[in-house]
Amino acid sequence: MSLPLAYLSVVAIWATTPLAIKWSALGTGYAFAVMARMMIGVVLALALIAIWRVGLPLHARARRSYVVAGIGLFGGMYCTYWGARYIDSGMVSVLFGLAPLITSLFARMWLGEAALRPARLAGMLLGLAGLIVIFVGRGSGAADAAALAGMGALLVAVTIYSITLVLVKRIGDDSPPLATTAGSLIVATPLFTLAWWLTGGEIPVDAPPRALAAVVYLGVFGSVIGFALYYYVIKHSEAARVALITLVTPVLALLLGSVVDGEIVSVRVWLGTALICLGLSLHQWEMVADGRLRRRR
Repeated sequence: MSLPLAYLSVVAIWATTPLAIKWSALGTGYAFAVMARMMIGVVLALALIAIWRVGLPLHARARRSYVVAGIGLFGGMYCTYWGARYIDSGMVSVLFGLAPLITSLFARMWLGEAALRPARLAGMLLGLAGLIVIFVGRGSGAADAAALAGMGALLVAVTIYSITLVLVKRIGDDSPPLATTAGSLIVATPLFTLAWWLTGGEIPVDAPPRALAAVVYLGVFGSVIGFALYYYVIKHSEAARVALITLVTPVLALLLGSVVDGEIVSVRVWLGTALICLGLSLHQWEMVADGRLRRRR
């Protein structure tokens, strides 16, 4: 596959996923939307494994990786869908842009990675400043309280996602990425089904076509194709280009939500987003520079 096409596809999928999450829950309910997405994803992932003959390793390390990734997927995605009901879609992408910063903290604690250098620490502080700018200044009305709850749920989701990445890396499983994706979906899908049943277990009868299309899109592209393309890009592209994805997608998601869904993006949100992206730039580029220095040695 063409590397530029794969790269642009990852950017497009990541930028459109937050809006698709919001649309998928309108008329179907967030619990059903995420459960249906995972069911589509697990069927597609297993089908691709069979077609491409990738295999699904079942040794002890692989099983641990599937369980950890699956539980993390459930916790992170459930919080994301719950919180996305109360905030603009672009904000979902902005908050997930904090993932590399949070991941570095846990990697330092649990993987024994090198101490945080000044540039990386400055990046984290800028990200925190951006988060404060976005949070501070909201009113005390019901809508603002709901938005704060939604952002809080997204921060929990990002933290779970970051912890999961570090724990999976700590396990050190070398299974193919598609197998890890399928294994995590196999573990997570029953949990999503149980959560849907516990929240009422209703199947939407008159779901809007846009919601159903969004569920299918997320199941096919958001859960499987997007991950496969991302791993392909990581394998064949320079780290600097991969790092750009996390910088571009929050801005694109904000613009997409504003243009397509009429979401109002305040100056405060743009300023907070700019600070977060600047922090990511410092953080990611220092990691890229470290990698290049190690290769030269």
